[in-house]
Amino acid sequence: MGNKEAREKAESFMKIAPQFMLGKLTTETPHPDTADLSRLSVEALPQALEILKQIDLRMLEVMEAKLPEVELLASEIRDTLESGGNIFMSGCGSTGRLALALETIWRSVHTEENLRDRVTGFMAGGDLALIKAVEEFEDYTDYGGRQLLDLGFGENDLLLAITEGGETPFVIGTAWKAVETSRRKPWFLYCNPDDVLVERVERSREVIESDRIRKMNLTVGPMAISGSTRMQATTIQMLAAGLALIYQDSKSIRRSFQNLQQKYAALDIGSLAPFTKEESSIYSRGDYLFYEAGEDFAISVLTDTTERAPTFSLFPFENQQDQVKENFNPCLCHLVLPEAADAPEGYRMLLGRDPRTVEWPELKGAINTARLYGHDFSRNIIEFRKSYLPDVRHLTFSIRGKIDEILFDLNGHHRAIDCAGLDVLSKHMILKMLLNIHSTLVMGRMGRYEGNIMTWLRSSNNKLIDRTIRYASLLLEKQGIEAEYEEICQACFVEMENIRPDQPIVLHTVKRVLKNRSC
Repeated sequence: MGNKEAREKAESFMKIAPQFMLGKLTTETPHPDTADLSRLSVEALPQALEILKQIDLRMLEVMEAKLPEVELLASEIRDTLESGGNIFMSGCGSTGRLALALETIWRSVHTEENLRDRVTGFMAGGDLALIKAVEEFEDYTDYGGRQLLDLGFGENDLLLAITEGGETPFVIGTAWKAVETSRRKPWFLYCNPDDVLVERVERSREVIESDRIRKMNLTVGPMAISGSTRMQATTIQMLAAGLALIYQDSKSIRRSFQNLQQKYAALDIGSLAPFTKEESSIYSRGDYLFYEAGEDFAISVLTDTTERAPTFSLFPFENQQDQVKENFNPCLCHLVLPEAADAPEGYRMLLGRDPRTVEWPELKGAINTARLYGHDFSRNIIEFRKSYLPDVRHLTFSIRGKIDEILFDLNGHHRAIDCAGLDVLSKHMILKMLLNIHSTLVMGRMGRYEGNIMTWLRSSNNKLIDRTIRYASLLLEKQGIEAEYEEICQACFVEMENIRPDQPIVLHTVKRVLKNRSC
């Protein structure tokens, strides 16, 4: 595509850009404690690990203050289930994955036939989006309502609409459709201050000011990496929704939370350092990695590994159906479930059920079940990758559960994480926080962000296009250069048409602005 067409696309975006200019939101601002994180990840790894742990501990303090609201939500979940209704949870990206993870945890706890299928988690684009973002799907409110109804949401059902920023159109669409459909008010969970959202985002203001939707504001401050809501925002949302879902009574909720908080505070975060160093060294040598997991923690391991691709512009998990394509590129690390004989069994292990995909005719099979099964996490992936990566070495990072421990094993490095006294949800929360910290610092050691600014994000929807423009502006300002939003937008759209998935769109946009000015 030529520069003329790119300019036209940029002009079209500028017409709707005010709806997606989210730089004032707390979740989008740089964290004051991590301004030097990229350097620390290389030069002072123990210090970097401790900084990220402390940010998580402060997030847990916020969660503690919100327990009365969690208990209220729990009572509504209990009432819904006792009256024959079902629970639905919607999300996009990271919050969609947490919704699916919570459904999986529910199924592992409630194996009874009358309870197993009473909780449904879903995300924009269906289960395939668990593996790879479905382009622009989250930008449409209508899609949210349509997916919700497709899943059988009815008049006695309860929806938890979960969005990190509080502004995602798809999630907002599910909330309004729930208002129309059910006699139960949906809950809206989000992580930005009400006053900022009301002032900046019209669609958020409509939700916040409505008495037909219940709200749970879980603002935890800036993310450890600017805009990386896969970290503290989704952690607190997963914990809040999970506690209300799994326990449904105040005493159990508080006991579970206190056990988690105490266990995480006592955890030796420095013992992650050998694993972080080793994984980054594996990639720097040109080697690849299998993350091996069992059924108990597969969903949490998958979540962290798949979210690295959009956050740090890595190649996503490859689809075996694409091997004939010229742009077929294997990912650095791939999940493998050795106990699964084939792709369908792998998804049953991951999700505790058969996959649910979006089969709308107009999508022409782009995100249907047949396409999903091309992403294979069974033991077959080992031989697949040997066939198209014959000359590289694959190492294995094993993450397994053993009674009251989570076992890490990577190339001679071993660690048993003490989980004595923790329930299933809390074990997943501990693993989520550890993997988020670990993978973030691996990426720091690989140069995938500067300070705490995501320079390698992927501009796959309007929100992320705005983020790209804003972060490019920050880097230009550091060079003493002022540039208008529209100027950077034009440069961004030119680069978006030419850039490879594993290249830094923010840095390329900065170079394009500088090149345009020198012409």
